[in-house]
Amino acid sequence: MLCLNDELLFKLNLGYVSALVFQSTVIVLLLADSFRGQSQGARPSRTIVTLVGEDVILPCHLEPAVDVVSKSVEWGRLDLEPRFVHVWHEGQNILSNQNPSYKGRTSVSIEKLKHGDLSLTLSAAKLSDNGIYRCYFPPQNKESTVELLVGE
Repeated sequence: MLCLNDELLFKLNLGYVSALVFQSTVIVLLLADSFRGQSQGARPSRTIVTLVGEDVILPCHLEPAVDVVSKSVEWGRLDLEPRFVHVWHEGQNILSNQNPSYKGRTSVSIEKLKHGDLSLTLSAAKLSDNGIYRCYFPPQNKESTVELLVGE
């Protein structure tokens, strides 16, 4: 029969073991996640979820914020051909190489570009819009990725 001290000691040890198992599990998951990320390339910094037909903003910001209206910004999906979703170059949209499935559905805000906000507005989302988008700022060789999930 356990006395009160033995029972308390058992509970303390059980709590300690549970904490160790939890900590070990977290470490293993983090390591597995980092290895998976290395084998699959860069992981998106953010995931955005929307519904078919909705307008959605894919975020991208420069830190520190600078006026980029007269610079270049490229939005693309590397799994598409052509890969360009939207290109802004020296004060105007350059849509000649835009992937046809995005024609008339993308925009960037001039007002927001003045403050380093390179976010892309995508109108009337389609299931085929699911994917990883890359926001690229060539003058500083900076990029970020956003995953878009479109549901019905």
